[in-house]
Formats: sequence, C-alpha cells, structure tokens
Amino acid sequence: MSLGFYFDGTRCVGCKACQIACKDRQDLQIAGPRTRRVTSHETGSYPNPGLFHTSVSCNHCESPACVANCPTGAMHKAEDGTVQHDDDACIGCKTCVGSCPYEAPQYVEAENLVVKCDSCKPLREAGINPVCVAACAMRALDFGEIDDLKGKYGSDLVSELPCMPKAAATNPNLVMKAKEEAMASDSRVVRL
Repeated sequence: MSLGFYFDGTRCVGCKACQIACKDRQDLQIAGPRTRRVTSHETGSYPNPGLFHTSVSCNHCESPACVANCPTGAMHKAEDGTVQHDDDACIGCKTCVGSCPYEAPQYVEAENLVVKCDSCKPLREAGINPVCVAACAMRALDFGEIDDLKGKYGSDLVSELPCMPKAAATNPNLVMKAKEEAMASDSRVVRL
C-alpha cells in the first residue's frame, strides 16, 4: 500500500488555508515550523511572466531518508505505509531534519522536538480527510492510495517539479498536476 498526496497546481491560488489548518491541528502556535508549506514562485520576465504555487508536506516516501537516519526509531513507517513520528522516542537531534530533501520534519526549539505531517492518521482512521484536504477551498489537494489518485486524476501527473529536490532517491508518494509555469527551470520564490 502506498498512501500519499495529490496536489493540483492548476487549481491552487496560494491562499495557505491548508498550511494554516495543518498548523492549527498540530497546535503550532509559534512562528517558524510549518508541517505543510505553501510557496509561491514566479517565472519568466516581462512581457511573459508566470506565477505558480506549491503545497508540500511530508511525502510519505517509499524509502524515507528521515527513517533511515533516525538514531532512535522515532521516525518510522507505519503499517499503512505512511511515515510517522513518535514524540516520546524523539531526542531532538535533528538528524531527520537534515536528512529529508523536502524539509518535512520541522524542529521546534522550545520543545526540543521534531514535528511533521502525520497525514492526519487519527482522523483518517475515523473516516475523516486530512485537515489540509478538507480546508482547501479550491479542492487542489487529495489523499489516498497513489495508484487510485493516478487513476482518478489522470496520466499527466508528475512527482517532482524543477523547483523541488529530485524525487528518485526517496521515491515520494506525491503526484501533482503541474501548471505549465511550474515546469519552467527559472522559477524564483516569491516572498509575500
């Protein structure tokens, strides 16, 4: 079983509702750590500029670097295939933070603890969508079995964009419908 996220970049307007819902559920009431990150990017230049957004959290990789490098087993693969974090086993060493190419694990200094997307496992077990999926007004996010998501959303999906780390090493469970601008190699992050 390969559970993961679908992101439709052609629908995302960069509102960050998914990011805020995730921070709220994780009770991250401080600036800094974001277990789901919405980033705006610009491409091209006048007279042909472009803009696109990405919404990325943990990609629940098939071969997660965070799990392979965690010295205590705090970062682990659950029976459902998602990557989970055991707060009680975490020693705050930040090895997982440095290992993940997607910056999914986030360190909370005040608690000496790492936090990350757990794909809202307790909610999913109760039959409820992850909060990021539920919060997206544009319905640009979905979660489920990767093969089912591919069947539902089409064959033109990608697992990486030029603005993201290369996907091959960890085999992320992420499929995206990319906006044309997102495939440009000259994108720059927009600081809003």
